[in-house]
Amino acid sequence: MKKVDIIIIGAGPVGLFTVFEAGLLGLNCLLIDNLDKPGGQCAELYPDKPIYDIPGVPFQTGQEHVDALMEQIKPFKYELYLNERVDSLNEINEDNDNYWKVTTNENNQFISKNIFIAAGAGSFEPRRPPNIDEPDKFIDNGVSYAVRSIEKYDNKNVMIFGGGDSALDWTVELSKNAKSVTLIHRRDAFRGAQHTEKMMRELVKKNKIKLLTPYLIDSIKGNKKVEGVTLKNFETNEIESHEADELIFLFGLNKKLGPILEWGIDLNGKKISVNTENFQTSKPGIFAIGDINDYPGKLDLILSGFHETTLAVQEAYKRIYPGERVPFGYTTSNSKLHKKLGVKE
Repeated sequence: MKKVDIIIIGAGPVGLFTVFEAGLLGLNCLLIDNLDKPGGQCAELYPDKPIYDIPGVPFQTGQEHVDALMEQIKPFKYELYLNERVDSLNEINEDNDNYWKVTTNENNQFISKNIFIAAGAGSFEPRRPPNIDEPDKFIDNGVSYAVRSIEKYDNKNVMIFGGGDSALDWTVELSKNAKSVTLIHRRDAFRGAQHTEKMMRELVKKNKIKLLTPYLIDSIKGNKKVEGVTLKNFETNEIESHEADELIFLFGLNKKLGPILEWGIDLNGKKISVNTENFQTSKPGIFAIGDINDYPGKLDLILSGFHETTLAVQEAYKRIYPGERVPFGYTTSNSKLHKKLGVKE
């Protein structure tokens, strides 16, 4: 089992900033996230949405904020495990000392004295298409809930379902290499960025893609592999049959606390109770930072999460090096950090 100083559950902005704060103290981190990319809600739900309350940054989109955080933590040691969910958390004794053991759905096991839960509103799971029996039986055989390889859709007849940023983005992107791309939505109005919608409609005019509204999927055709779909027209109630090789359902994400409910941590509703001295939970060595935690006066803001994890990392250091003074120094005078960043002093 891999042993690290801090295991971070959730790779959103607060989880990523934890790597920076830990790095300043010489601690290494490991991040685990159920999504296929870092950034949490910022990257998955509103990559183009403007953020105005990051100190010193007048304007930044969600994705730009994530990119900046990824750049900021480059000098520090960390590992990132994506498309994995923490299934269990158990206390163990290792070398006559107490640790927390994390086991993921991929059966990876890690141990640490410090667990940081930075899961935002909980774990994210893709919403399934409504009224379809067992769509997951076609996963890897024509059904996907995310695009992980563009090459997979080369020369394929692709149908994309959804009306948000992801559906619009991938409709435009896959039109470059797929045999055909059809976008299906229940109404002729979209929730995504206006400039991407404009690009999509231009491609429709040029017959590069096909747009079907107002439609809803009625059934998936095929046995072991997707062969097509039937669609229901909202206006006429008619059922139409279409051939397809690949179906991509981008209906957004459901937020769930998931296995966190089974870890024996004190909760207040659907949030984790913490103290405000170091944002530790009812279990020593388990911290909750960001939107997942609860305390008097709590505000669900990214900048609040940055403050919380800064104090939590200080406590994590004390747990690793009991009795030692936590090293403190302003980053303006941190020569080791300057060297890592290539800053001339």
